[in-house]
Amino acid sequence: MSNRVEELESRVSELEATVRGLTEELVEANERIRELESSVEEETEVETREVGVETDRDEQREPEEEANSSDDIIVA
Repeated sequence: MSNRVEELESRVSELEATVRGLTEELVEANERIRELESSVEEETEVETREVGVETDRDEQREPEEEANSSDDIIVA
């Protein structure tokens, strides 16, 4: 019977080591996921700001284009 107990204790030790290893991997994976999500959010914010800047630039150009078009009017 003591042989069975030793086998069970050995198996429990193996399982505990497996659980520890999987827990460490899970923690590392969660950290990587957070880093990736953070970088994606930062990229999205930058893209949003860039689109806003381009829109502002386009709006500033429109009056200039209208002014230039009025200079092209030829009065006969």
